[in-house]
Amino acid sequence: MVELRMRVRTQIIVLAILSGAIVSGASAQSVRSHINGGNDLYKEQKFSDAEAEYRKGLEKDNQLMQGYFNLGDAMYKQKRDDEAIQNYETALTKTKDPDIASRIYHNIGNSYFEEKKYAESIDAYKRSLRANPKDEDTRYNLAYAQRMLRQQQQPNKQNKNNKNNKKKDQDQKDKDKQQQNKQDQQKNQDQQKIQAQNRQQEKQMSKPEAQRILDALKNDEKDIQKKLHKRAAVRINVEKDW
Repeated sequence: MVELRMRVRTQIIVLAILSGAIVSGASAQSVRSHINGGNDLYKEQKFSDAEAEYRKGLEKDNQLMQGYFNLGDAMYKQKRDDEAIQNYETALTKTKDPDIASRIYHNIGNSYFEEKKYAESIDAYKRSLRANPKDEDTRYNLAYAQRMLRQQQQPNKQNKNNKNNKKKDQDQKDKDKQQQNKQDQQKNQDQQKIQAQNRQQEKQMSKPEAQRILDALKNDEKDIQKKLHKRAAVRINVEKDW
């Protein structure tokens, strides 16, 4: 059975246990009953109920590849991709059949794809094709995952460039600010230097200026004394001669 899910071709095929198959454990009939019962529920899209049956089968035989494979399928249908991958990988350790291994790797690739882990899904699809080079569904998914990986990396590259550009802009702003601060500091220093020079000049000019004012006052006082003395020396006779 082949389905479409997010344009990824899936190969979710539940494996039945035939009556003649060798099943380890205390009750082979009970194990087959749980696994095949889970398959019936799976086909009815009752995936959580199917999961419960698969788990019951694995409790009786924890070496059963079909149990882990089908449990992974039920997890995948419930969008519990991490758990699906764990069960698929366990199923891989229980089989040497290249066709089964190809299907398991295909489903592992789909589970990674659902999590947008495209690099991991590509690796799984490649492993599936090595086991079965004729699988066109896997080949399609591989090409699709590679395209999605390129799209995923492109924004990351663009974001990195944007971050670099922002850092350059910020660095330039910081540099301009430092330069402006230096100019402001130099301007303040120049102003302080000029003010200090003016104060020094004022101090240097204060003594001569004070002496000039003092001399001027002394000269004015001498002129006033001279005028007063001159007036006192001149006497006017105002008496009448009768």
